[in-house]
Amino acid sequence: MQEKIMRYKYYLLGATVLLIIFTYQLWSNQQQEEASIFIEEPEEETATVEEISVEETEVMVDVKGAVKETGVYQLQKGQRVQDAILKAGGFLENADEKQINLAQLLEDEMVIYVPVIGEEGFEGIASSQEQAQEGKVNINTATSEELQTISGIGPSKAEAIVRYREENGLFQKIEDITNVSGIGEKTFENLRDKISV
Repeated sequence: MQEKIMRYKYYLLGATVLLIIFTYQLWSNQQQEEASIFIEEPEEETATVEEISVEETEVMVDVKGAVKETGVYQLQKGQRVQDAILKAGGFLENADEKQINLAQLLEDEMVIYVPVIGEEGFEGIASSQEQAQEGKVNINTATSEELQTISGIGPSKAEAIVRYREENGLFQKIEDITNVSGIGEKTFENLRDKISV
C-alpha cells in the first residue's frame, strides 16, 4: 500500500513538472509576439521623399556672353535671372543690360545669354523647353546622336561638334559652329534655322 502511494507521488510530481514547463513555454511565446508588435520599421521611404523634394528645388542654368565668369550654375527654384547674373560675377562693362529681363524666373536648363552693346543676332534668354518647341537642337547640350538628327550633320561632324565643346567650351552664338572643322559657311546656312545655343 505504501509502495502504491509513493508511485502515485512520483507520477503526480512528474505531471506537475510537465505542466509547469508547458505553461512557461506558452507564456514565453506570448511575450515574444507582444514584443515584436512594437518593433519600428526603418524610415527608408521618408528619406527617399526628402531627397526627391531637395532635388526638385534646384535648377541648373547656363550663363554666357558678357558676364565675368560664364558657366553652368546651380541655383534654387524661385530665384531670378538677376541671381544667376550675380552668381556669374556680374555684367562686363560692355554688356547690354537693357536687353535682359532680370526679373524673369529661372527654369531648369535655361540658357541666359548677355549680349554686348551693339551686338546683332541676339537670341536672348530661352529655356530648353522653348527651344524644343521651336524644333531647334541646342548645340551646347545635344548629344552626338541628337546632333545627327539635324539634316546635313553626320556622325563625323557630330563628333567634331562634341569634341570642339569639350576642348574650347560652349558656343557663345550659333555662328561659332563654323569654327568646327568640316563646317563651313555653306553648311551653316543650312543649319541656321535648326540650331540654337
